[in-house]
Amino acid sequence: MTLKSLFWKGKSLPDFSEREWEALCDGCGQCCQYKLEDEDTGDLYLTNVVCRFLDLETCRCSVYPERHNAVPTCVQLTPQNILSLEWIPPTCAYKLIAEGKPLSDWHPLISADQESIHNAGISVRGRVISESGVDMDHLEDFAISE
Repeated sequence: MTLKSLFWKGKSLPDFSEREWEALCDGCGQCCQYKLEDEDTGDLYLTNVVCRFLDLETCRCSVYPERHNAVPTCVQLTPQNILSLEWIPPTCAYKLIAEGKPLSDWHPLISADQESIHNAGISVRGRVISESGVDMDHLEDFAISE
C-alpha cells in the first residue's frame, strides 16, 4: 500500500497517522547533529559531529526503532514540540507543515527521488563525522559557523 498522494496538504500535524508522520522526514540528518549551548547566553551552536548511529551515506538512523533506548537523549520530534525546538532547520518538512508552508521541490515526497535532498545540498552527507571518531570532551572544537 502506498501513501495517498499529497497527504500532507490541508492537514494539521496532529492528524497525521504514524506512517504519514514518518514519511514527512526528508532524511537530511540535521537533527542528528550534536549541538552545543552557551551556558551564559543560551545560544545554540551546531557541530559537524553526528550520532554514531547515523548512516553517513543515507543520512538515516541505523537503529531507528530502538533509537531512544540506544541514545536516551535522542529528541523525538512531535507535533507538540516541533515549533519549540530552536535547532530544527527552516528546511525541515515537519516545521514547514506546522507553519503552513509548502514542501520544497527537493523533498522526496515532491521529487519522488530519495537522492534529491542530497543533490540539493540540504542533507549532512559529506559534511559531518561520526561521534565514534571524536573526543566528545572537546566537542566545541567541532562547532561550525553558518
